[in-house]
Amino acid sequence: MQIDIDPRSDVPLYQQLHDRVVEAIADGSLPAGTSLASVRQLAGAFGINLATVAKGYDLLRQEGLVTTNRRSGSIVARDAASGPAAASFSDGWVPRLRTLLAEAVAHGMTDHEVTTAVSTELHRFRSGGDR
Repeated sequence: MQIDIDPRSDVPLYQQLHDRVVEAIADGSLPAGTSLASVRQLAGAFGINLATVAKGYDLLRQEGLVTTNRRSGSIVARDAASGPAAASFSDGWVPRLRTLLAEAVAHGMTDHEVTTAVSTELHRFRSGGDR
């Protein structure tokens, strides 16, 4: 899997790492059971602090997308084919969605622009993304 992060971005590196892994899981590039690079490997590849990578992986673990143990490292725990999300997932997801929608409205996007963007991105993930 190719992970691209931008050290000049306003988005923290750990968040960029998290987001790229989530996107790869969503588009099928990282199916459940796939081993992820170790924290040490990723930190070395990007020339960033181990704690930065660990923080990104911690977020993925908290969301239930990745499991980690000493023997096998970090592994993708679930993907779109893993069945319905836990009911508790919506408790955290809906408020984040609300904030994204609020940003779009605050910036003057129309309902049509928002729904078109959502449909486009969902289609991209369901069809395999940029693979």
